[in-house]
Amino acid sequence: MSKRPSNRAVFVSFLLVSLLVAGVVSYYASAHPDGLNYVAEKTGFIDAETTHASSDSPLAGYSTKGVDNDRLSGGIAGVVGVLLMLLLSTGLFRVLRRRDEPEDESADDHADESAGSRG
Repeated sequence: MSKRPSNRAVFVSFLLVSLLVAGVVSYYASAHPDGLNYVAEKTGFIDAETTHASSDSPLAGYSTKGVDNDRLSGGIAGVVGVLLMLLLSTGLFRVLRRRDEPEDESADDHADESAGSRG
């Protein structure tokens, strides 16, 4: 039988692959417009496009403001995006997990008390 990898090893592996894809492989993605822009061009309403409120943000347009090298700019934006999502999802997971802990602890305490009374 083979040994099952630890959860930490799986997590680190997925994180490294995500960072590699976001930072390096994303540069080789298609240069063609995304689906909505493609349809807007084909149907003739591309001229109705307006500037988004966050278009001046540091990571707008899949690039990093202030970095002139396109490859580096996109890679940094991708890596920052992965890390930001990791932080947000980890925080959400911890908040939701803490909400369930008091119920579990009281159930464990009750189980310990009943086990102690049997002995």
